[in-house]
Amino acid sequence: MPSFDPSSFTFQTPSFLLEPTQFPTYTYSQPPRYEFTAGQEKATKTPEQKEIARKMRSMEKSLKNIQGLSGQKSVSYADLCMFPHVHLPLGFKTLKFEKYDGHGDPIAHLKRYCNQLRGAGGKEELLMAYFGESLVGIASEWYMDQDISHWHIWDDLAWDLVKQFQHNIDIAPDRNSLTNLKKKSSESFREYAVKWHEKASRVKPPMDEIEMVKVFLQAQEADYFQNMMSAIGKLFAKAIKIGKMVENRANPELIRHHSYLPSHSGWV
Repeated sequence: MPSFDPSSFTFQTPSFLLEPTQFPTYTYSQPPRYEFTAGQEKATKTPEQKEIARKMRSMEKSLKNIQGLSGQKSVSYADLCMFPHVHLPLGFKTLKFEKYDGHGDPIAHLKRYCNQLRGAGGKEELLMAYFGESLVGIASEWYMDQDISHWHIWDDLAWDLVKQFQHNIDIAPDRNSLTNLKKKSSESFREYAVKWHEKASRVKPPMDEIEMVKVFLQAQEADYFQNMMSAIGKLFAKAIKIGKMVENRANPELIRHHSYLPSHSGWV
């Protein structure tokens, strides 16, 4: 049997040719970018980061409000409506209210408003919800700026209105001030008389027509006073007619004749 000599064998390591495209290499000109989903990013935020993000959103919203909405926080119905939880009763019809512009007696306006809205059955929530519809001008601006959280009942709203416009009551004309209210050269007698009558209607206690004419005559210049004496005891409308005749330089005979005409309350 032939003998086996291991030293007679030579082992050679096989060689392999590597093509350049077989094992590609990558080079990065900048650090690799990693993309995360919104859920992953949110999950990695700490409580402190969340609080900072919330404050940033709040500041951004505040800036938009200042720039675009003049401080108005929201334009939603719930924020714009002062009484969003008040519901109208079935069949209720919106009324056309007499408007209060911040001048004149606020209590007189409250009386007119309550009389107009008596169909609401005395429900205070309706009285409060519709009160803004009876205001215009500076009174409406005052109303819209109020914090209604302290208006628990109708009386709260009503007293706030009275306190705000109390000065109109304090400076209301009296009989003495009316006698000093003279006609301006730039106004007609009728314009003057209508203005005078409007102020006279605010005097407390109120005057009847007879007293009003007497006080009106005391406010006239000498030439008017002498030629309007026939208006004493007549209605205010008659005093205006006589005053217009004096203004038109009518003769005294015509004025005395006019005083005998049937009296009426129509304005001319």
